[in-house]
Amino acid sequence: MDAVNDVVKVSLEGYEAESVVADAVNEEEVDLSRRAQWLRAAVLGANDGLVSTASLMMGIGAVKDDAKAMLLSGFAGLVAGACSMAIGEFVSVYSQVDIEVAVRKRREKQRAAATMEEEQLGKLPSPVQAAAASALAFSVGAVVPLLAAGFIGSYRLRLEVVVAAASAALVVFGCAGAALGRAPKVRSCARVVVGGWAAMAVTFGLMRFVGAKAL
Repeated sequence: MDAVNDVVKVSLEGYEAESVVADAVNEEEVDLSRRAQWLRAAVLGANDGLVSTASLMMGIGAVKDDAKAMLLSGFAGLVAGACSMAIGEFVSVYSQVDIEVAVRKRREKQRAAATMEEEQLGKLPSPVQAAAASALAFSVGAVVPLLAAGFIGSYRLRLEVVVAAASAALVVFGCAGAALGRAPKVRSCARVVVGGWAAMAVTFGLMRFVGAKAL
């Protein structure tokens, strides 16, 4: 009888140990998934900042060969875009938090477990942190074309350098996004780079057309 009890006890202890290990692995996977989502959002934000600012600078460059006007437009695009990203992310995450809080309060009323709600509320995303991260990511991407064009006086060379720097950064962002999303790197990079080229080309072409008609 004692031997049977020992076997049962060992089995239960083994099962509990396996459960603890499984829970730890699941928590680690969830944490890694959340980090990957944050990093992927940061890459996408930087890509938005890069493409929009480079396209804006190319658009201004299509109608003006003044380096100052091009840089000022790029800087204005950086500030406006970063603020827009921050406000949009803040509102979005805050709305998500409100929804999750309402759902958890409803569950708490049904289960009568106030401690569960308090523990889970600490795991909710921070709207301020999300807003700051989005603004920073957008600014990092927008700085690339600004730095590329900031020290070049020649009009034609300045446009070429902006396109080259933006293309190189797009490749980096495309590879990073593919790695985080576990997607094919070549295909992902190609989509990102071609999309960036298309945005810059359309902006440059339309501004050149509008500028020629207006002037």
